[in-house]
Amino acid sequence: MHTPEGVRDITGSECRSKLLVERGILEKLRLYGFESIQTPSFEYFDIFSEERGSVSVRDMYKFFDREGNTLVLRPDITPSIARCIARYHKDDTSPVRLSYHGNTFINSSEYQGKPKEVTQIGAELVNDGSVEADAEMIALTVECLLESGLREFQVEIGEVGFFKAIVSEAGIDEEDIDRIRLLINDKNSFGLEDLLDKYDLNDEQKEIFIRLPSLFGNIDKLAEYKKLTHNLSAIASIERLEKINELMKVYGYERFISFDLGMLSKYSYYTGIIFNAYTYGTGDALINGGRYDNLVGQFGKNAPAIGMAVVVDRLMLALMSQGIAPSDDFNVTCFSAPKSSYGEELKKVIEARRNGIPAVIRVLEED
Repeated sequence: MHTPEGVRDITGSECRSKLLVERGILEKLRLYGFESIQTPSFEYFDIFSEERGSVSVRDMYKFFDREGNTLVLRPDITPSIARCIARYHKDDTSPVRLSYHGNTFINSSEYQGKPKEVTQIGAELVNDGSVEADAEMIALTVECLLESGLREFQVEIGEVGFFKAIVSEAGIDEEDIDRIRLLINDKNSFGLEDLLDKYDLNDEQKEIFIRLPSLFGNIDKLAEYKKLTHNLSAIASIERLEKINELMKVYGYERFISFDLGMLSKYSYYTGIIFNAYTYGTGDALINGGRYDNLVGQFGKNAPAIGMAVVVDRLMLALMSQGIAPSDDFNVTCFSAPKSSYGEELKKVIEARRNGIPAVIRVLEED
């Protein structure tokens, strides 16, 4: 019997290596003051409905309970954490730090040949809307990757607020916003120009839309991009990124970051900075995250929040392709004895295990 498409068994040295990486990342989150939380693998459909801004409904694994309620295997853990915050920390005003470790499930044709079940380790910082919280989450992202063994990677940082500001100013119709998102993500300036022809935009507005797919680079580029607009909200978004860069210098991690004003996410609950971490050996982001100041409010508690999630399976793929996946010498001491002397030999096995030495015992057949 083989496994269904999109899922697989992880065994032997690969499984041990994955567990080593997970333990290191979880310890890093603990050192940042994040407390572990566990949420269900499946929840009511409403937790991940389209209004939440999570993955598309058609990409979810859905089923029914005996009462006829629609349930969903979680495609994303952040909405579950937001639900918990609203329920268990409704009256808290000080920052709440929660971390999680679990699997997510996405049933999408876009995932052809890719895993549909992946392990995520994440952190959510709630009740803190500061730029310092943004920078801390990016620093944590860098430290998780360093902890895993990676040394060559880049964390690309965007700002959803920049896109929302110029879209609002231009009066773009709601149905065209998603099309513009796709064109920007595809770096399709020609298609973007064709779509914008239906709107009465001034030269400044049109130029910034057309250039949006190419507005990326280091900190020096941000000063240049700020001159492209007089939109105060858009300028404020860039200035927040500049403040993040200054804080990253304090952490000593500025060499790991770059900026992309054209970066957008399939998760529409993001409201501020968003970021993705990449390395060679895999084309997909190893870590993604961002600010979602409105999501917790959908569950009954108005609170700013920012989070990040390590996609462990992608990280492992990168580590293995670069030949730097951690390994351990899993040596098991084997004892054997006939039944007549089994008790004496068993005492040795027990002592070995108490001393942290893996040990097994086998019963020998007696003549």
